[in-house]
Amino acid sequence: MKRNCIVLLTALFATGSQAKKPNIIYIMSDDHATNAIGVYGGRLASLNPTPNIDKLAGEGMVFKNCFVTNSICTPSRATIITGQYSQTNGVLDLTGILDPAKQYLPMEMKKLGYETAIVGKWHIHNEPSAFDYYCVLDEQGKYFNPPFFEKGNGVYPNNMIKTVGHSTDIITGKVMDWIANREDKNKPFFLMYHFKAPHDWFEYAPRYENYLADVMIPEPETMYHQPNWGSEATRGRKDSLIHEIGTSVSRRLLFNSYVNRYKIADSIPDRVATSMAYQKYLKSYLRCVKGIDDNLGRFFQFLKDNDLYENTVIIYSADQGMMLGEHDMVDKRWMYEESIRMPFIIRYPKLIKAHTSNDAIINNTDFAPTIINLAGGTVPKYMQGKSIKPLLIGQKPNDWPTATYYRYWMHLTHHDIPAHFGIRTNDYKLIFFYGRHWDLKQEGEPSRSWLPAGKSFLIRPTPVSWELYDLKKDPLETNNVYGKPEYAEVVKQLKLELKKQREKYNETDTNFPHIQKIIDENWDK
Repeated sequence: MKRNCIVLLTALFATGSQAKKPNIIYIMSDDHATNAIGVYGGRLASLNPTPNIDKLAGEGMVFKNCFVTNSICTPSRATIITGQYSQTNGVLDLTGILDPAKQYLPMEMKKLGYETAIVGKWHIHNEPSAFDYYCVLDEQGKYFNPPFFEKGNGVYPNNMIKTVGHSTDIITGKVMDWIANREDKNKPFFLMYHFKAPHDWFEYAPRYENYLADVMIPEPETMYHQPNWGSEATRGRKDSLIHEIGTSVSRRLLFNSYVNRYKIADSIPDRVATSMAYQKYLKSYLRCVKGIDDNLGRFFQFLKDNDLYENTVIIYSADQGMMLGEHDMVDKRWMYEESIRMPFIIRYPKLIKAHTSNDAIINNTDFAPTIINLAGGTVPKYMQGKSIKPLLIGQKPNDWPTATYYRYWMHLTHHDIPAHFGIRTNDYKLIFFYGRHWDLKQEGEPSRSWLPAGKSFLIRPTPVSWELYDLKKDPLETNNVYGKPEYAEVVKQLKLELKKQREKYNETDTNFPHIQKIIDENWDK
């Protein structure tokens, strides 16, 4: 009799546990740098740009060392969906198309009994067919009155709907509508809630026109002066390439600087013009961020009002970081800190202590494994990332990675940034600029299609160089110490780890012999 009671209690407990599976909401903005989130304490924190995100962070755990593996929209999103590095999932750059059979994350969540949905920016060029419901922007999407592809409104791609308003507001509204109108409220749900903002051109809702209008935005010191930064790959021999590499705030980059984009008069001195462009750039960017934060405040209150807040895992992240004037750069793509560092904030009071932070190295291959694990599943062997669940409960496995691999494939495309790869540890960053496009058919083509005729640079080989930054002594990455004798052993160990990770994660250049030749010739230089 006693044994039967135990069996019955065990069965009831298992049933109850199943019924209490957490909902999981993954919220992602586009290009939201950690410097523009208050809880991360960057130079913009004093502006209090994200009070609602900061409050979420205070109720959970903040990851200080989360990194992207390929800092550009489509590849990062493919990595988040697949748990795989770019070469394995097949999406190397913005033109890459993810095989629908590799929409792994929603597939795995459905196996675990979850209803799945994605609302907002998708940007993987095909139908998000693995989700039970989707309402996604057309490619990059529009800030105002954006059309969406919506499941249930016809056959894709003839299922487009029209909307009126600002994308940030509309996306939040559609998220709340989906949650409120689900047919089976007893089934746990997995929702991907993706903003377009604050992607350029930073078109904010009109109600934010006066936000920060009379405030002087703190400026990065490296925007004006960094004599020891970079290498021949990023500056050219005797600075011969400084007017051709990397979209700038200042007039430095010919034809594609923010001073020029904002049409600041040539008569205004360079430093003054740079500051004017930076202030306009950052205010527009932060107004988009303000729209996100306000909408998240509205959304979190909606969850509370509907008794969903406590049994829901809430994650806030971005698809990559963003250069906000550091090194006189804008956009992302670079392996420098501001570009590769991602926000990752997670709240779930039943598992995670409030007011906690973690400095373990994680990257965006880990997002899908973590979500699957939190849903009660086992991480599939085909995923290359790891679940961070142990870190969430205060444990750090002895074999946890001490370095993260990075690669940017789109050589000189759009923002004139040379192709490169590298390794980032807690203390150091080693970058190899190999300076060739992965697709030789692209070389000789214009690097930017939107510039006036005759003013676009061609995609071409650029100098090969190494860069090494001592992050403890030089957190702003202003002093390239590669080649200095005192760092010889550091370089040796970093190259061993770099080679190891390239092989482990299928990131070698076996399929690109023109790049492998460059690597072989320059590995020991």
